[in-house]
Amino acid sequence: MTPLRIKDNSSNKKELFADIQNLLIKIVNKTLLQLEREGVFVFPRIIGETSDLTHEQMILKEVNDTYRSGNVMGFIGYGSERLILCSRFCIKDNDYFLQYLLDKVVDIPNIVNLDTDEHQEHRIFDLVLFLFPHYLKQAMRKGVFKKYVQNYYNNENVKGSIDVARHININTPFIGRIAYSQREFSFDNALTELVRHTIEYLKRKPFGQTLLNKVKDEVKLIIEATPTYEPYDKQKILDLNMKKKVRHAYFKEYLDLQKLCILILQNQKYQIGTGFREIYGILFDGAWLWEEYVNTLIGDYFYHPTNKTGGGAQWLFKAPSGLTGLIYPDFIGKDKHNRIIADAKYKPMENIGNRDYQQILSYMFRFDANTGYYLYPESGSSDELILHLNRGSSYENVQSRDDIKVIKHGFKIPQSSANYNEFIQEMKAQEKLFAVFK
Repeated sequence: MTPLRIKDNSSNKKELFADIQNLLIKIVNKTLLQLEREGVFVFPRIIGETSDLTHEQMILKEVNDTYRSGNVMGFIGYGSERLILCSRFCIKDNDYFLQYLLDKVVDIPNIVNLDTDEHQEHRIFDLVLFLFPHYLKQAMRKGVFKKYVQNYYNNENVKGSIDVARHININTPFIGRIAYSQREFSFDNALTELVRHTIEYLKRKPFGQTLLNKVKDEVKLIIEATPTYEPYDKQKILDLNMKKKVRHAYFKEYLDLQKLCILILQNQKYQIGTGFREIYGILFDGAWLWEEYVNTLIGDYFYHPTNKTGGGAQWLFKAPSGLTGLIYPDFIGKDKHNRIIADAKYKPMENIGNRDYQQILSYMFRFDANTGYYLYPESGSSDELILHLNRGSSYENVQSRDDIKVIKHGFKIPQSSANYNEFIQEMKAQEKLFAVFK
C-alpha cells in the first residue's frame, strides 16, 4: 500500500485518511508518551515525569472534521498501512530540514544521500542508524551492562547444580566430566550480545566504519565483553531482548539502546512498512530538535535549562516548606544587567498565542527581563514582529509600554534548494542573519 504523506502542524480533512483506518484507531488523540509505551521508537526519549509538555504532543489530534498534526516528524505504521510525517519545510520528497537538525544536534555525519529516489520511510530508517553512536555513548557512561546469566558447563570442576538429564545424554559412557550449570554475574549477556549484533550489522553498511569510529572505544569494550558471540544466534538474542526489557531505572539509557538495537535488527529482517506486526515506527520530536538546534546558535549568550535531564531547574516561588513552582525556561540571558528570555517554538508564528504569551511573560517577570523572544522557523518573510506590553485596564485607559516587549523572531528555512549541499549553504547564511544576540 502506498503510504500517506502529510506535513507537521497541518490540518487535513478526514477523507484523506480513508486508506489507513486501522492505523488511525491506534494513533489518533494519543500522546507520544502513550505511543512510546506501545513500542514506537521516539527520539529523544520521552520522560513523563518532567513538567515539559513534550510528552503531551500528539501525532494526530481530531478537530471537528479534520485531523491536525503536531510537532512530530517520522514514520509510523500498522500492518501494511503507513503514515509519513514530513516537516512542513520538506522540499518535494526531500526532508532536508529534518536531516539538517539531526546533523547539528546529534552530530550525524553527512554521508547519507538524501537526493536519491529511495522511499522516504527507508531514508528515515537510515537516519535512525546514525543515532546508534549517540545512544551507545549515553549508555556506556555507566559502564558495560552486567547481569546474572545461567551458564552451562561440562567438565570436572563442578561449581553449580548438576544437570542430570544433560549429563546422562552427553557423558555416557562416563569419562570424568560432569554436566552442570551455574548462575554467574557476567558482562556477556543477552543485552551486550544484542549490541554486538547491531555493531556487526552496521559494519556491513557502506558508511558503517565511519559511523562506528565515533565510538570506537565503546565498540571495543562491547566486543571484548562478548566472547561467545556467534552470528547465527542473532534471532535468538533478538527474541530474548524483546521478551525481557531492561527494567531497572538506573539503566534507563540501556533501555533506550536496547529499543534502538531491536528496531535496527528487526528492520534488517522486515523492511519498514511490510509485514503485519503491531504498531511500529520512528518519530522525531520536532520541538526538542528545534530547541537544541537554536541552542547551537545562541548558546554562548544564554543559559539553557534542560527539562529532559533536570539540568538548570528554576523555581517561581519560595514557600515556608521550600522552593515550589518548577519551571524550565528555554533560554535565560547571561547578561544580568540586560536580561533576555527566549523561547524556542517549533510552530508557525500565527500559532504562537495566548498560552505562549502568558508563559514568557511569567518568565520575564521572574527573571527581571524587559525583553522576550520567540524563536521559530518559517518559510516566508523573517521580519520581526514586536509586541509591546499594555498597561492599564480597558475599564479605564490602556496604553502600550516602550520598556517591556516580546519579539517574534523568525528563522527563514530555504525552500528552493536543488540538493542537500545547497540547502546546507543556504542554512548557514540564514544562521548569520538569525543570531541577533551577538
